[in-house]
Amino acid sequence: MKILFAASEVAPFAMTGGLADVAGSLPQALAALGHDVRVVLPRYRQVDTSTFGLKHTATFYVPLASWKERCDILTGTLGKNVTVYFLNKDIYFDRPGLYGTPRGDYADNAERFIYFSRAVPELCRVLNFRPDIIHCNDWQTGLVPLYVKSLSANVEELRSARTVFTVHNLGYQGIFWHWDMRLTGLSWDVFTPEGIEFWGKMNLLKAGLVYADVISTVSATYSREIQTPEYGHGLDGVLRRRTSDLYGIVNGLNYDEWDPAKDPALPKTYSISRPSGKQACKESLRKQLKLPRVPGPVLGMVTRLSDQKGLDILMDALPRILARNCQIIILGTGDERYHRLLTEAGEGNADRMRVLLKYDDTLARRIYAGSDLFLMPSRYEPCGLGQMHALRYGTVPVVRRTGGLADTVINFNPRTGKGTGFVFDEYTPDALAACVERALKEYGRPAAWKRIVNAGMKVDFSWDRSAKEYEKLYRKAMKKR
Repeated sequence: MKILFAASEVAPFAMTGGLADVAGSLPQALAALGHDVRVVLPRYRQVDTSTFGLKHTATFYVPLASWKERCDILTGTLGKNVTVYFLNKDIYFDRPGLYGTPRGDYADNAERFIYFSRAVPELCRVLNFRPDIIHCNDWQTGLVPLYVKSLSANVEELRSARTVFTVHNLGYQGIFWHWDMRLTGLSWDVFTPEGIEFWGKMNLLKAGLVYADVISTVSATYSREIQTPEYGHGLDGVLRRRTSDLYGIVNGLNYDEWDPAKDPALPKTYSISRPSGKQACKESLRKQLKLPRVPGPVLGMVTRLSDQKGLDILMDALPRILARNCQIIILGTGDERYHRLLTEAGEGNADRMRVLLKYDDTLARRIYAGSDLFLMPSRYEPCGLGQMHALRYGTVPVVRRTGGLADTVINFNPRTGKGTGFVFDEYTPDALAACVERALKEYGRPAAWKRIVNAGMKVDFSWDRSAKEYEKLYRKAMKKR
């Protein structure tokens, strides 16, 4: 198949979250299956032309409202054989951040990503690329399926194209005031409750949900959850109407990049067959963070500090957890309220807790390797990568049964001795604390603990598996219309 993968961020070029990891890995896995995969994204300020060896390929003009904006295509590569097209437009993308600054989103985000979405099908025409599938991701590309449907009759390169729209987090929808509709160049006929209108505003993510041939989310459980009012963010009705076209595929993990047997960030590597390095990583982490060496386990957390990630119930559960014989290390940034509360908790428990308010990839890897348990008490979690990293590094996850966490962590059953982690259901501090206590009880049983650790390290969440699921999804999309 010929596949065009459209995303607003792609690792290693530009990234703010999990979407970039997916967009950087999935196309390469699909290419390895023999498909012609090409990626398109904006050329942001941080994408240096010399660093990535970008070359100018073409210039074209993107229709926007009643005028056209110039766009230069710069071409690079992702991995060994994936072509990447960067859409170069300085007035939109030559900025410090991808979507905004710490003060908030850019005021013209609607115009920026309407331009990007309109440029994607235009790129196919200019380069004479005839994709079978255009795979769109999140609200920044939500208009692409609508543009493809409206243009395909007159643009030869789009006639066989079918669209797949992946929702990585339904909580981010790209909602803008209705007058931004003028920028799209689309008829006001689509600005209806059955189209892209949402409580009097324009909803770009809704456009993808309504007009894509097939919809996917990043885990099977999340695909069911978002069809309910609790998790649907106002779009559950739309999703229920498209339920026969809605699929859940768990994200993969790059097992070459995330491998404790050869990770250069670790003070000592290890594997199932030679596990001693993990204890060395634990002691090195304690030494690095000036935590005293005590008999109990280390609980790690690498996360965005927000309610979605369960920080509200964690704060209430902390005293009960810290009363046990354990230490906690938290790495991340987020809401100012949690910066303050966690800093105070860390200062009040200097011998048992460290809080590091920053992003540090090397330290994150050392926390994955040096911890015994990994906390992810999320309110909701579309897929989650942290629990996959933890499993890969022999660190047992403690998670809430939601979204991708429910699909990737098997709750330990002491009667059968089987499981890869510890799972709780109720979103309460007591449920979280009780789950941690259950995990600590098993930690005190070395033989059982070793079985849990080894079971997690053997789980396969590679992109090869996920890519084959997407391959099946694309074939379903190609049968549409």
